[in-house]
Amino acid sequence: MKATIRQGLQTLLMLLAVVLSFAAQAERKLLDQVVAIVDDDVILQTELEARINTITGRLSAQGTGLPPRRLLEERVLEQLITESVQLQMADRMGMRISDNELNETIANIAERNGLSLAEFEDQLAVEGVSYRQAREQIRQEMLTGRVQQRQVGNRVRVTEREVENYLQALESTGGNDAEYRLAYIFIELDNPADDAAVDATREKAEELRAAILDGRDFREVAVAESDASNALEGGDMGWRSERQLPSLVAPVVPELEVGIPSEVLENNSGFHMVMVMEKRGGAQKQVIQQNRVRHILIRPSEAITDTEAEATIRELSQQLQDGADFAVLARQYSDDPVSGSDGGNLGWVSPGQMVPAFEQAMQEASVGEYKGPFRSQFGWHILQVEERRQKDISTDVKEAEARQAIYRRKFETELQNWLREIRDEAFVEFKGEYADNAAEDESANAQETAK
Repeated sequence: MKATIRQGLQTLLMLLAVVLSFAAQAERKLLDQVVAIVDDDVILQTELEARINTITGRLSAQGTGLPPRRLLEERVLEQLITESVQLQMADRMGMRISDNELNETIANIAERNGLSLAEFEDQLAVEGVSYRQAREQIRQEMLTGRVQQRQVGNRVRVTEREVENYLQALESTGGNDAEYRLAYIFIELDNPADDAAVDATREKAEELRAAILDGRDFREVAVAESDASNALEGGDMGWRSERQLPSLVAPVVPELEVGIPSEVLENNSGFHMVMVMEKRGGAQKQVIQQNRVRHILIRPSEAITDTEAEATIRELSQQLQDGADFAVLARQYSDDPVSGSDGGNLGWVSPGQMVPAFEQAMQEASVGEYKGPFRSQFGWHILQVEERRQKDISTDVKEAEARQAIYRRKFETELQNWLREIRDEAFVEFKGEYADNAAEDESANAQETAK
């Protein structure tokens, strides 16, 4: 009897284990059920839940209220559908994100937020996201970003007229209006009709300017020598915007460097000087050093080893030292076809345009000196800096910023159009309750349209 009971209990436990096993499998299948088919891909319930958790965690951390659950699910699912279409496009294009690229991007994200990698992981945990999930999401965002740049970027064009209109509009609204704190010196002309007096007064003004350039304080000169009403205040004119500048100095002030007096200006009343004491707002003047450079490149290849390339460049270097013509050697020997055909000329080179080894040699070279041989990633070089200059690139920078702003605005518009296009063209089939929700929404939209 006891044996029979024992056997019955064992059988019952075995049946219970089987039932629990099936229940666990059913639960796993339920959690991993397909919620949508998107072309050749599927979106799983677990993916949807993970993205919802990420978004709700972020919004909660920011103190932002959440929409109704169903609405949130619909919006997140649509986001995943659009991402899936783009990721499939990236795969067909052969796009890949290496681990090094991904690691560098994550490190940059953490740095921009003032966090170490460990602190970044902790912050993700607060938002309910694992580091592994975050890595995958960032990888996917990098891929979709590249697809968008390739597909949408080709649609965007920025014309010169658009840049000009943008800058004019910015200026008219005061968006580019700098303010200057000015100091002023006025040397009055007693008798404008007396040429000798005019020359003497001009000479005095020029001598005062020379003294200031030699280190004498502008304000001290104003107190001692200026005939202006504000002389005892050191010539201080206070803060003036460009639109408030006196007509005589208006063309001059925007071009002045802080602390450098203007040239002596002349009108019927006498001679004038102005100096910018401080500047705020507006676009700051940006000056860079440019080098006019020419070079000869000998590139290692299947036909010539690195050792042979070095020997060739050293022979050319010796010929230059012996008086050979640089342009002739460049045309005959340089493996840079563009510059070589022009005697090695690279034109005016700005900082950052060249690879580091070339940049360093260029900066170290004296004007007229042959620098090299030295090696870069492209091969062996000799260079010569023919001339140096200081170049004000403020206008170039403003134009580039305007062009970028217009591009971003156009890109965003085109991106939204493109995302709608690829969503409409994609095959999407909803499953389970999401199919019912989609049908309800379609019916509601139809009824609203009928009204």
